Amino acid sequence: MRIVKKTHSCVRLEKDGRTLVVDPGGFSEQDAAAGADVLLVTHEHPDHFDEGRLRAALEANPEAELWTLRSVAERMSPAFVGRVHTVGDGDSFEAAGFSVEVHGQLHAVIHPDIPRITNVGYLVDGSVFHPGDALTVPGRPVDTLMLPVHAPWNKISEVIDYVREVAPRRAVDIHDALLTDLARPVYDRQIGALGGADHGRLAPGESLDVVAPA
Repeated sequence: MRIVKKTHSCVRLEKDGRTLVVDPGGFSEQDAAAGADVLLVTHEHPDHFDEGRLRAALEANPEAELWTLRSVAERMSPAFVGRVHTVGDGDSFEAAGFSVEVHGQLHAVIHPDIPRITNVGYLVDGSVFHPGDALTVPGRPVDTLMLPVHAPWNKISEVIDYVREVAPRRAVDIHDALLTDLARPVYDRQIGALGGADHGRLAPGESLDVVAPA
């Protein structure tokens, strides 16, 4: 399976000629969801959920389907009956050759005065975990953790401890559009030294091949 990094929190997973896209939001490229067979959205914030990108992908491929939480599904389902599915923590499904498990319930705390919304993460093929905007621990081994490295709701000590708790073989940065190039070496050095896992990042458009567990 190949991971293709798009801007911010959007990633494309490609396997056997099929494509799964997670969180093609407003910070990602206009064509981030193009050609998707499977679309996954973790939550409704606009840097993760862009209605126009999703609609374009679903209209371009009549076989494409979307799995997401209720708040997003309710906005998308009227136009795509039978192709938009609501999921929550503990669900699992098969789609276009991909096996997906759903983990997590709530967005991380931004500030106590801001109500928390639902957020779900996705473990694909028992290998790649995308947590959305939360530090969800899936409770099972993870090969590749897509790591939300910089956000209004986290700090680097939490990111390091999250890598330690999940204990993946590797962690690859996402949620990084607000992180300046000046700061990246600091994050790379500290997460790499203290996280206990191989840590790296991909520029938008770069890819990484991973192997699903046997």
